[in-house]
Amino acid sequence: MELKDITYEVDNGLATITINREKRMNAFRAETVDELVKSFKRAWADPEVGVVCLTGAGDRAFCAGGDQKERAETGSYGKSESGLFEILALQRVIRDIPKPVIAAVNGLAIGGGHVLHVLCDISIAADHARFGQNGPRVGSFDAGWGTGLLARIVGEKRAREIWFMCRQYDAATAERWGLVNAVVPAAQLKAEVRKWADEMLVMSPTTLRFLKQSLNTDTEHFVATGSLASTGLINFGDTPEAKEGVVAFAEKRAPAFGNYRNRVSV
Repeated sequence: MELKDITYEVDNGLATITINREKRMNAFRAETVDELVKSFKRAWADPEVGVVCLTGAGDRAFCAGGDQKERAETGSYGKSESGLFEILALQRVIRDIPKPVIAAVNGLAIGGGHVLHVLCDISIAADHARFGQNGPRVGSFDAGWGTGLLARIVGEKRAREIWFMCRQYDAATAERWGLVNAVVPAAQLKAEVRKWADEMLVMSPTTLRFLKQSLNTDTEHFVATGSLASTGLINFGDTPEAKEGVVAFAEKRAPAFGNYRNRVSV
């Protein structure tokens, strides 16, 4: 499988999938998402793999979400194999793969990148990592697992704060809120992931599969919510309000959303 935007390697039962777009803060375009879906399925089908790690290249970002620069330049996230932006398929495969998935958060986990780490079974963060949402700033949202599952993890009040304020939170705060399992010095992140993976690799793989599927059951209804939100986002993305967010991001200025409050005041 030829890969352009990610790298894939397997070492002693641990498959590491790395978003390799460091110059774009490991933000994903449609092609990146296609490659991620294929790589997770590859790890799923490989009997040599018992644990999967998702991370980003370099030490600045785990993933900065959707590539807003690409969106500003082309009006979309680029071409994909199917002609669709398969972000829901990526979220689905992270949930469905019957093997534990560790997010190695090596820097910024923002927007859609934040949602990806939330979806992983375990998150281990470098001490310089930062977390947060960005959708309301750029005319976007993730009203499925990105909201509902987040609220299950950190609580309703915290989830609303994260989404409504678009603040960034340091790794210590993320650990205190239960958003990550552990925080380690950046130089030790890879070794810590290896340690956690090795502890799980000695467990019964069938038992882990049942446990993951059982734990997923309580939040499966967010699939339908996410599909509904995706439909809304497609339509909202064509409005002047959403386009203002994209243009403001490209121009590195604050968006002027004040004129659109009448839309929510009826």
